[in-house]
Amino acid sequence: MARLAVKAFGVVALLGAAACNSPAGQGGGEAGSGLQRPVAPRGMTAAQAASYCTQLAQTYNDYVGSIGPALGGTPSMGPQADLDTKVAIASCQDGNYAAGIPVLQQKLRDARVAVPPPPV
Repeated sequence: MARLAVKAFGVVALLGAAACNSPAGQGGGEAGSGLQRPVAPRGMTAAQAASYCTQLAQTYNDYVGSIGPALGGTPSMGPQADLDTKVAIASCQDGNYAAGIPVLQQKLRDARVAVPPPPV
């Protein structure tokens, strides 16, 4: 019985390690790794979306909460950004602007911070 438990644990550990290291799917790589094609919102090019997403993240960092240097912000003594914000910024860094931009816009609105206008 003990051997079976050890083998089962080994299989689960092996599958877990393989799943964590899989580059497949949106967000599957390290942020900004370029493993995915950019996904821009309608009406924006990928370059415009990247620039806008950076602007939104910087506005959040300046007025709402610290996103930290790992996500491109500056270290600050303010409150830490929540998980949804960090995921949105990581999505933008991974090229999935269509997922990140609306979340960042809403987070700014929720904090009563003026949302920068999208590029024209």
